[in-house]
Amino acid sequence: MTYPKYLEEVISSLELLPGIGHKSAIRMAFQLLDMSDGNLEKMGESLKALPQAKTFCERCHSLSTENICPICNDSSRDHSLICVVSNYKDVYSIEKMNTFNGVYHVLGGDIRINKGIMPQDLNIASLLERINENTIEVIIATTPSIEGETTALYLNKELKIYPIKITRIGYGVPMGIQLDYLDGLTMNKAFENRKEVQDMED
Repeated sequence: MTYPKYLEEVISSLELLPGIGHKSAIRMAFQLLDMSDGNLEKMGESLKALPQAKTFCERCHSLSTENICPICNDSSRDHSLICVVSNYKDVYSIEKMNTFNGVYHVLGGDIRINKGIMPQDLNIASLLERINENTIEVIIATTPSIEGETTALYLNKELKIYPIKITRIGYGVPMGIQLDYLDGLTMNKAFENRKEVQDMED
């Protein structure tokens, strides 16, 4: 049976979401059809506005509605402690711990040579520009994957010239898992068990 064209287009769009297969997309499409016209229009308007609404902090590259995000603007945060993450969604995952009081730097991905993503394609240069005499520690919390480890080792090499402590979040975080899938306790333990990158290479 062929679905109406407008429904096929919705199904195809939903399949673009990670983890959503064809059958799940069909179920979601029918659920959308059952929504009230008002709610459906509200959802459509918010999705349509998303490309223009999505803006980033000029300092840390996390999501923000201002030029400088609330975390970077917060004088009560410890700006001597910089946590480097792969993606902006990782910031929210770490913030769920309610124990980290430093600031962040979002790389915008990991080094993936096979896909043509090189160090210069990431927000590494702006990270190095942020290191100053007040910086005490940089925590590398890149994605726990082969690409994330490659990125972490590259960052360690670049950061070694600075008189700062360089750490990597603990290996209690399973390899290959995205940080936003971790619960607060696991993430908290990973931060507690972080090690200096130099030690991990020994």
